[in-house]
Amino acid sequence: MENIEICHCMGVSVNDIDLALHKGENLTDVTQAFKTVQEQTSCSTGCGGCYDKIIETISDLMHR
Repeated sequence: MENIEICHCMGVSVNDIDLALHKGENLTDVTQAFKTVQEQTSCSTGCGGCYDKIIETISDLMHR
């Protein structure tokens, strides 16, 4: 997966999300994974326009 910036407000990239997911424990639910990623990266706390793309990225990363 290409390392592109997904959350422009907070400057969060695909790699940032991947790293945050690896720091979480037993993340099997996308919603819980989003909360973990958000706590670590502050993604989707600005305008919120990236929410769907963040969820899609988390799902993709969890299922690879």
